[in-house]
Amino acid sequence: MTVTTAVKKRFEELCFERDLNYCKLASISGVPYTTVKSIFYGQSNNPGIATIKKLCDGLEISITEFFDTDYFKDLEQEIR
Repeated sequence: MTVTTAVKKRFEELCFERDLNYCKLASISGVPYTTVKSIFYGQSNNPGIATIKKLCDGLEISITEFFDTDYFKDLEQEIR
């Protein structure tokens, strides 16, 4: 799994747990809807850490909580 896919899956998981759609996540985090949508639809190949932090703030979790999952523990090597 790539970092981009892991970020997408983690946000999907968190939104599902909280019964949030992409629009609501954008609203509570202050991140433009188009940015959130591009992450969820795999159009963003490099979601920045500042964007991830804002989304985490909206979800009321820390960056550490966001990245502390198997998604990120089992990442494949991306440098080839």
